[in-house]
Amino acid sequence: MTNSSPEARWPLRTLYAYLTEGCNLLCRHCWLAPRLDSSGGERPVLDPRLLAEVLRQGRDLGLESVKLTGGEPFLHPDILRILDLVREEGLQLALETNGTRVTPELAAAAASCRRPFASVSLDGADAPSHEYVRGVPGCFEKAREGLRMLGAAGVRTQLILTVMRHNAGQLEAVVRMAEELGAGSVKFNVVQPAERGEAMHRSGEALSVRELVELGHRVEHEISARTPLRLHFSYPMAFRSLGHMFHPEDGIGCSTCGIFRILGLLADGSYALCGVGSTVPELLFGHAATEPLARVWLENPVLKQIRQGLPDRLEGVCGRCLMRRRCRGACLAQNFYSTRSLWAPYWFCQAAEEEGIFPASRLAEAAPAAN
Repeated sequence: MTNSSPEARWPLRTLYAYLTEGCNLLCRHCWLAPRLDSSGGERPVLDPRLLAEVLRQGRDLGLESVKLTGGEPFLHPDILRILDLVREEGLQLALETNGTRVTPELAAAAASCRRPFASVSLDGADAPSHEYVRGVPGCFEKAREGLRMLGAAGVRTQLILTVMRHNAGQLEAVVRMAEELGAGSVKFNVVQPAERGEAMHRSGEALSVRELVELGHRVEHEISARTPLRLHFSYPMAFRSLGHMFHPEDGIGCSTCGIFRILGLLADGSYALCGVGSTVPELLFGHAATEPLARVWLENPVLKQIRQGLPDRLEGVCGRCLMRRRCRGACLAQNFYSTRSLWAPYWFCQAAEEEGIFPASRLAEAAPAAN
């Protein structure tokens, strides 16, 4: 691979493997809305042999890590074999899980992989709050124990809470719970207006943009000062203070979507931009059993369009934002889901501009009118 080759210019760093179309919980905010699968194996799952071949091909493109997600990844009937594949390829492991299916054996298998990391969803500081969001009685204690087991086995852990009206008053209590459970960080996600999240936005269960901005600032400036944990509040970069943006050692995370370096592999074997491909066919890129990974990664028209167009083709407030080269439209998958345009402004930023609360200091000045 030469420095001038397409593989060198656009290395594939992370594969998002959506292991199953099912989930054992019924989360009211889920942007993918997988079908209920209480016991595992009732819904389509990714063929481990196909995954093994994709990982092998990915190494030639620069693949460094795999994120196992779903649905619920630990529902996959061959999850131990899949963890073995990741370990055998020497790839870094990330897991996104609801924590309820973790066992000591699975935790140890995850810990045997390179630089293992797991994010575990806990959407409240107590059982009634969490189970209201997750839809299944008894899942709170199972999630807590799952997070604890992963950490005890040597997996670096993160607690994730999706912020909504129901749990917005529990953020500091959830941070205390994360400390108790040994998590290394806490991430506060925003309800996205996709699939089940759309209904939450319509009903008012999701917080307004103004409320989210106020809450994010509270996390940045108040809650973060009272914990040794690293905190991430997932609103767009334009709303973060510059100090927190460029000095991550202060405990505030500032992550962006690595859209130039990731690819999704769905449970049915289809390549996709990410999990959104399960509901947006325009963002499906062919099947792994018939399409060589290199051809998909380097030649797919949608991926080439994204590489050529970001960030200069972004429209609306995102096109005028000074953070556009870092933020890259926040989430192109969500933008396309909502508008069928890759370049549409992110819904959060557009709503903020309409309400007059988008930070003026983060907007480029309008070009002077011609004489």
